Amino acid sequence: MSRKQQLHRPGPQPGPPADDTGCSILHVDMDAFFVSVELLDRPELRGHPVIVGGAGPRGVVAAASYEARRFGVHSAMPMTRARRLCPRAVVLPPDHAKYSRVSAAVFEIFQSITPLVEGLSLDEAFLDVAGALRRLGRPAAIAQQIRDEVRAQQGITCSVGVASTKFVAKLASTHCKPDGLLVIPAAGVQEFLHPLPVAALWGVGERTEESLLRLGLRTVGQLAQVPLPTLQRELGNALGSHLHELSWGRDPREVVPDTRDKSIGAEETFDTDIDDPEIINRELLRLAEKVGARLRASGNSGRTVSVKLRMADFKTITRSRTLREPTDLARVIYITARELFEAAGLERVRLRLVGVRVENLGPADQAPRQLALDEPETGWREAERVVDQVAHRFGSGTVRPAALVRPVEQGDAGDTGDGRR
Repeated sequence: MSRKQQLHRPGPQPGPPADDTGCSILHVDMDAFFVSVELLDRPELRGHPVIVGGAGPRGVVAAASYEARRFGVHSAMPMTRARRLCPRAVVLPPDHAKYSRVSAAVFEIFQSITPLVEGLSLDEAFLDVAGALRRLGRPAAIAQQIRDEVRAQQGITCSVGVASTKFVAKLASTHCKPDGLLVIPAAGVQEFLHPLPVAALWGVGERTEESLLRLGLRTVGQLAQVPLPTLQRELGNALGSHLHELSWGRDPREVVPDTRDKSIGAEETFDTDIDDPEIINRELLRLAEKVGARLRASGNSGRTVSVKLRMADFKTITRSRTLREPTDLARVIYITARELFEAAGLERVRLRLVGVRVENLGPADQAPRQLALDEPETGWREAERVVDQVAHRFGSGTVRPAALVRPVEQGDAGDTGDGRR
């Protein structure tokens, strides 16, 4: 059994309600989030292996349905390998603006339960519901309410782990996927943890796992019985102490609310290395459109625009510029990114990857803006909001800058390639 299979094997079957006394920490994890959102628009694909990710020879899997995972496909896997493992899978391009909109709606459900929400990504978060118990009932009941509301409002499912610590709650959600709820009683933490493989512990990567296996330590319970000085001698003081504490279910970290993204970006790995400035500028425009849409979907704007340029030899440089005012406009992001690329002096250097990112984020509705008569940005802002509305209704890419329309499309009477005109 592989390391990944060990960590994701099916959890305990449903049974009598577990004692959730003192279990005020919830870990909510959306099930195959990107795929689930795509299936809202493609219900005919339910039950089939579906992969979201780049389709080119250097594409990477962003998400896989559970049907595809049965073939060994998982996120971050090269798409070429995923296709070999599951040749019948349907591959869909990612639409991050759409995922951001659904994520924002899901997080609104979390915030309606408790202000103590710590987002880990678009599709998972920790919640501390101790302050909501009197109003909403026991932790397990709150977890079920969240699952019901996510399903009813967004049409997708999530799995929830309920425990007394963040570490155990996250493990619990993993073990009840998909579409499950698992309570680990405070008095039953060690019973749950000790049979698990050592790879289940946070901080145990492949190299640390190899070291533990050489010592004959295969389960968390075996590691827990090793004296702390021995672990520290073998693994170092910090890691040895960390794993010793986790092996006994001790995790003092609190849920720390952080509702704002630190940055929003997009990047693309070319199928073949590119040294044509026109193609690179067109890619920068496409990425700027993506980033702008994601910013507006998340309600953010940002002051710093950066570009990431990776050469054929994998050497990577970044360049950034801080604007006078925050922006969520793709036009402003693109102009800045293009100027940064030109200033880097790499017009004739073969590039493997380019990326665009906006940092120093804040709420867009609170961003200061200098007012001026006949402000040219006003028209662009309204135009991009209209594009957002069209994309929300008909899908991303329905309306694009002319520079991003392939010549074959320009000569095809406006056919978008999927039957729409």
